[in-house]
Amino acid sequence: MKEPVLKIKTRRYAGESAVVTLRIPKDMVKDLDHIAKSTGRTRNEVMSICLEFAIEHMVVQSNATNTDKGSEE
Repeated sequence: MKEPVLKIKTRRYAGESAVVTLRIPKDMVKDLDHIAKSTGRTRNEVMSICLEFAIEHMVVQSNATNTDKGSEE
């Protein structure tokens, strides 16, 4: 059997942080708090991880009628 390996990703974003206000549904806050508690992370860490994942996997579509380079439809 293979030895387990602990994989820790390096932080993509470093340096000074900024405070941002975000309005989200209360049910989503409950879900985030549950995830934070079950993973031993803070709500802020969980939200940052989710946002980083979204940024890395996001495809921005243009509303223009002509096709932009790099856009997917």
